[in-house]
Formats: sequence, C-alpha cells, structure tokens
Amino acid sequence: MNTLAHRSVAVKSIAHSLGFNFCGIAKAESLESERHKLETWLRRGYHGKMKYMENHFEKRLDPSKLVPGAKSVVCLMYNYFPTEDLSEKSELKISKYAYGEDYHRVIKDKLKIFAARIRETIGDVNARCFTDSAPVMERQWAALAGAGWIGKNSLLINRRQGSFFFLSEIIMDAELEYDSPIGDYCGTCTACIDACPTEAILEGGVVDASRCISYFTIELKDEIPRAMNGKFERWIFGCDICQDVCPWNRFSKPHREPRFNPSDEMQNLTASDWVEMTEETFHAVFKDSPLRRAGFERMKRNCEASNPPFR
Repeated sequence: MNTLAHRSVAVKSIAHSLGFNFCGIAKAESLESERHKLETWLRRGYHGKMKYMENHFEKRLDPSKLVPGAKSVVCLMYNYFPTEDLSEKSELKISKYAYGEDYHRVIKDKLKIFAARIRETIGDVNARCFTDSAPVMERQWAALAGAGWIGKNSLLINRRQGSFFFLSEIIMDAELEYDSPIGDYCGTCTACIDACPTEAILEGGVVDASRCISYFTIELKDEIPRAMNGKFERWIFGCDICQDVCPWNRFSKPHREPRFNPSDEMQNLTASDWVEMTEETFHAVFKDSPLRRAGFERMKRNCEASNPPFR
C-alpha cells in the first residue's frame, strides 16, 4: 500500500542502504522565520566577499522555487569523521572534511542512486538533489527534519554523532510523513565561542563568516589581511577548532567511506613539502580533492599566513 507512512519508511530505508547516517523529512514550505535573520546577516556584511550569498534570496527561503509543487524535503547526513586526526601530527593543518575525495562527487553519486530508487519505489516524482551546491538552507532544513539543532557555531549538531558530517537534501513534489524538530542542547556551553582565535562566533548562534579561518583560507581570493596573520593556528585549508572543542563531538565515530580516506601523500605532508611543492605536484596530489577549490597559489598564500610563520 502506497500510504504516506509506507513511502516515508521506504525513503528512510533507501537512505540507510546507501550509507547515510540520518534521514529526516520536513514539510516543504517557505522558511519565513529565517527571512529577517538572513537579511540581517547580509546587511551586516558577515558574508564578506562571498557575493553569491546575496543571490537567489527567495530561493533560499522557498523550496517550491527550486522544485515546483515541492511538498517534502528529505534531509540526509553523511559522516566524514576520520580514523586519524592528521592535524595532531601535521605542522600545517587541513580540515577533516578535505582529507579524501571531494564530497560533492561522493555524495552526488549516492543521491543520483537515491532519486532513482525513490522513483522506482513510490512512483514518478519530481525530485532534485542538493549537497552544498545550490541556494538551499541546509542546516535549517535538517533541524526542521529532526537531525539536530543549530549550535552556537552555526553548525548542525546531532546528539548521537556530533557535527562532523555532510548535509544533503532531496526536494520532491511527493507528500511524506514529516519528522519534528528537537530541542537545543548547547545550554550554557561557550566552548566554541571561547576557542575561536579570530572571534568569528558571535552571540545568538551567529557567525561572522568574514572573520572565519575557513573563509580566509578557502573563500577569500584576495590577500589575507595583515591583522589576521599569526591567528590561524597553522590551519591552511578550513578549520575544525569550533568542532574539535564541542563536547558533543565526543560521540563522533569514524566514517566507513573509503573515498574519504586520505592518500599516502596527504597523510605524510610536511611544511617542507609545501615549500618545495610545484604546481604540477599540487594538481597531481590533489586532483580529486576539495583543495583544488583554493588552488595552488592560494594554498601557498595560506601557508604564508599560518602560525608559526611558514618558511
């Protein structure tokens, strides 16, 4: 019987079979409660030079502008917590999410299979898949679907798994049973706020992205402001500080995705290797890596701004 309950169980079963660690479903409706927050965040310039954040404002709020007739947002989590934290032995640090193959490719491969199986199971539905690749407010949808709550560092936190996971969504025009949000369990903890070396985490779960180490080392194309030199604590691509200090990440468990495992070259990179690295070597070592987004010249720039000074 193709009831809402059966459809929803089928969708979650498919998610589990493809290795997703959580699957929740939210009703596709305009996120009007986020309108003022987003307007304020943009008006205060917290997006820095990420001008693309100003685009498609209404699409960010209304899923029906991405999928006409949208009724459901299927929210998924995919773990990337590594077996070994390379930052503990490396002179220069790279965010855990970038140890292996670019997650866009890995997860999109799974989402294509997911969408095909949904159509096979519940019928010919209009469904689009997203993973950090369109104007979708991923954390807000995941929170509405019961995946967790948005912490003070603005990341989604799950009580059983912490925050080291990728989020993705399937927006579809089929109605399903919807899950309920859970409470906020950050309480009075300010570990992430206290640990941020650039003071990017503000009160009220707001992050000034224009001060975030990840922004400087990944998004910013210009020179890094001199005022930030020496504040990066040796992070040269992304930053995990606010996650590493979060008490909920004591529940993180290593992922089971071979494509997220670091290569031998990645595991053994030293500061000297970066000094001597040629552009040809960079493209060979990181040909399938998220580091390609920053590129060779910006990675060299990031190393120069690291702490202690890169030589």
